[in-house]
Parts: sequence; structure tokens; C-alpha cells
Amino acid sequence: MNAPISVLIPVKNEEHEIVDCLRSVNWADEVVVIDSSSSDRTQKLAEAEGASVIQFYFEPGGPKKKNWALENVEFRNEWILILDADERITEELAVEIQQTLCNPEDNVGFFINRQFFFMDRWIKHSGYYPSWNLRLFKRTLGRYERLEVADTQSGDNEVHEHVLLSGPSGYLKAPMQHFAYRSVEQFVIKHNRYSNWEAQAGHLATQSLRGETQIQRDLDRRRTLKRLGRQLPCPHWTRFFYHFVLRGGFLDGWPGYCLCHLISEYEFLIWAKRIESSARVRPASS
Repeated sequence: MNAPISVLIPVKNEEHEIVDCLRSVNWADEVVVIDSSSSDRTQKLAEAEGASVIQFYFEPGGPKKKNWALENVEFRNEWILILDADERITEELAVEIQQTLCNPEDNVGFFINRQFFFMDRWIKHSGYYPSWNLRLFKRTLGRYERLEVADTQSGDNEVHEHVLLSGPSGYLKAPMQHFAYRSVEQFVIKHNRYSNWEAQAGHLATQSLRGETQIQRDLDRRRTLKRLGRQLPCPHWTRFFYHFVLRGGFLDGWPGYCLCHLISEYEFLIWAKRIESSARVRPASS
């Protein structure tokens, strides 16, 4: 008997990830894949695994993929689990989710910890563990932040936005697994896009929260610290020191060193793109 929970998976061209992801949630009553016109075999593979596939077409000014799905898809269940294609629900976590939903007490949402893998290694330090994410909640009581910005070419799916929950939340013990970057090249490609969002919308994310709930207060605190750090000279060097030294990235070996260095380069891209966007364009002298 499948657990009374609906799983939402946003995708685009995820043929190398989608099958393993779907098989990790084959215990759920319903799995809905929200696709953005994938040009590979994502839709075919998802349907072969028994998932429902719905196409999403982003309109500027409208909701992004996850919020659109939460507002428009008629899910069968009250509880929803949001999972990216590069994430996996372990057997231990699947059991804990089912047991928790039998008696959620007063909680209307739950945070799940993530194990981040890079270069075939679980990154236990570097500021990547623990990594709590609000992914399981009653679908009518949670929505992602909506930040109105110009097109940043960073995609139609919420990446940096967080779920704002109307009600108390709890924490699950068993972690999920996250295989975000199968290669250094993939990291560079994705973070080049993400830096567009950070350069233009990062400051709005800080301004969007005003401490109405504990979740908002925690997010506001972290974003404020990040904003202050970016006001320091050479913020990319500061971020490397933070992740590699203060957060123990050196304990993760060469994968940790490479990851911390790539994170600092990501910070440099944000810094450089902000300078570029704020620079005054002077007409060429005749």
C-alpha cells in the first residue's frame, strides 16, 4: 500500500537522473513530474516509471515551476514532498516519512537534511553538512518566495528561493542524498547561470523577509550575513577562507579543496557581474 503523499519533481533534460530519482520514491501514492519541454528522453523515461508528466510553460511575471505546480496541479494528497531530479530518498528516510505522517503532531511541514556528493565523495564539511531544506509540507500551507526581477537567464525553476510555511515545522532524522554536480564542468555551467540571479536578485531575497516566522528569521539572518560578507574587499577570497578553513573544507580532501575553490569563483562571478551592471556607460568621445 503506497504512502498517502504526493511527490513533485521539477525537471528539464534530466534523462541521466530521472529514473534513479523516481525509483527512490516508488513507495509514494503519487509522483508528478513538471517538465519544461525537455528535448531528451526525460518525459518518456518518467512515464515508463509510472509518473504523471505535466508540461510547464513559463510566462515572464508569472510563477516559476514549483509555485505554479502547487497552485495549479490537482494533487491527490494533502502532504507533498518536493524533490529535484538529482536527489534521492533513502530507504531509511522513506520509512521515517511514512511513520511521521501517521502522527505529525502539530507540524504542517518538515525539514530534511541533505548529504551532498561531489567528485564521488560525501562532503561532510565545507559548510555543506548539515544542510536543512523544507521539502515536506501540507501543500496548501507552503509557497516559495516570489521575487520580481528582470529575466536573469537562470531558468524557470525556483533555485535560491525558499519555502515560506504557514504553521509549525519539525525535523526528520534520516537524510536524503544530493548528487548535484556530476562533473566540474556541470558545476561551472550551472553556477554561471546562478550568478546571474545572485547578481540581480540576491539583494531582493534579503529584503523579502521580515521575521514573521522562525523560518523567515533564520533565512533573514543567513542572508544578512551573506550580504555583509559581500561588502568586504575581495569577497571571493573571504568565502574560500570561510568554507575551506572555518568550515573545515580541508577535511574533505581534494574534492573539498576543489569545491571550496569553485564556490569562491562563483562568488567572484557574482561580484564581477554586479560591478558590470552598475558601471556607467559613457558615450565614446568623438
